[in-house]
Amino acid sequence: MKKILKISSLAFLLISGIACENDDQKIVTAEGGPELITPADGAAYTLNPENLSAEVTTLVWNHADYSQQTEVNYNVEVALAETDFATIISGGSTTNRFITWTVEGLNAVALEAGLIPYTEGELDVRIKASLGSNADLVSYSNVITLKITPFTTDLPQLAVTGNHQGWSPSTAPRIASSGFGQADYEGYVWLDGEFKFVGPDAGGVYDWNAGPDYGDNGDFSGILVETGESNCTATAGYYRVQANTTALTYNSTAVSWGIIGAATPTGWDSDTDFVYNSTTKKLEIASISLVPGPFKFRGNNAWSNGFDFGTVDADGFLQAGGDITFDGPAGNYKVILDLSNPRRYTYELIAL
Repeated sequence: MKKILKISSLAFLLISGIACENDDQKIVTAEGGPELITPADGAAYTLNPENLSAEVTTLVWNHADYSQQTEVNYNVEVALAETDFATIISGGSTTNRFITWTVEGLNAVALEAGLIPYTEGELDVRIKASLGSNADLVSYSNVITLKITPFTTDLPQLAVTGNHQGWSPSTAPRIASSGFGQADYEGYVWLDGEFKFVGPDAGGVYDWNAGPDYGDNGDFSGILVETGESNCTATAGYYRVQANTTALTYNSTAVSWGIIGAATPTGWDSDTDFVYNSTTKKLEIASISLVPGPFKFRGNNAWSNGFDFGTVDADGFLQAGGDITFDGPAGNYKVILDLSNPRRYTYELIAL
């Protein structure tokens, strides 16, 4: 009898413990999504690169409503307006109820979403709330629409298409202007016969019947036209190509590049010439003996003709004038002069 009583008491205690434990384990449910409070729906922002770290706006929202107090994960979701968030761009993640967008951050989001630089476009924004690392119990806020005018630091470009590359604007080498809004395009291109200039459409696509295309007016004196044009022409060779789509002019000057200076075998008396590599689109000297000292790159074996690179700016790009100092160990080097990226010219010295 005592054994039966002991077993019954133990069973009662176990049932009571389980009941108490289940009473403590409350099921968490999502009872309401967050509410996006600021910025106001329809707010407009024009971005510019003058101060990338400047604050544009701060997104603020009320907390998501869960049945039990707990830490909530928030993700800012952005998409092109009126696309029902078909393609979502991340605008940031936090466990707070706010996120600050800087000029640089918002501009990156706008461009990734597909807005066109220097053109106002609309983005839909919402807040996604969830719990835990598995993003459980997802809920969403209201949607606001922002008007954004983004920018790009990429230089405007023209494609130089023609016999030298199969008349394909999308894969043609480019020439670039000195800045946005400028029409002074320049670059270095291998030409071989007829060619034309093709600009991009509003979406940045280079193709026939998309953006504008330019050719010679027919008298081959360096005048560009968009209608009734003839193909420009050049004998096979490496050229500095320039075009101005405001003045409607162009020119192509054949350039033979070399390296010269105290660091080179012939000093400042003569150049060692580069050879164009049609595969890499770069200029190369397969092997040259260098010693510590100054040098520079010049074109057409002459001074004061506008073809002189001897300075490297803070971004690592070659600029006109000055001398570069070679301070490595004496020996044989492969030299690469890369003028294929317009207005972003670089060089390499590779020890052999």
